[in-house]
Amino acid sequence: MTDLPRPDDERGCLRVVLALPFGVLTLVAAYFCWTAISIRPYGSWDDDAYAGIALSCAVTIAAAGSVAALWLLPSVRRVIGWVWVAPALTLGIAAAVRWGISG
Repeated sequence: MTDLPRPDDERGCLRVVLALPFGVLTLVAAYFCWTAISIRPYGSWDDDAYAGIALSCAVTIAAAGSVAALWLLPSVRRVIGWVWVAPALTLGIAAAVRWGISG
């Protein structure tokens, strides 16, 4: 009788490999969310500041959406828990709120 490896024997290695894109995308979302929150327009005429806020919010939402889309793959969900997705989604929600407030 041969000993077949258990399916979750390689999950640790796969978790480390998948942590890189999850971590990088979450850091990108965090940076651009911070940028969107820290930009302060001088007045209602400051179109450049509003454009910067909108762009930062869009990039944050895109990065958070990428994390969520990657996590929705069944093979990834088996290895990576929702805890890896929660920070990026929280940043995406914060950026959407900021975008709504500034618009």
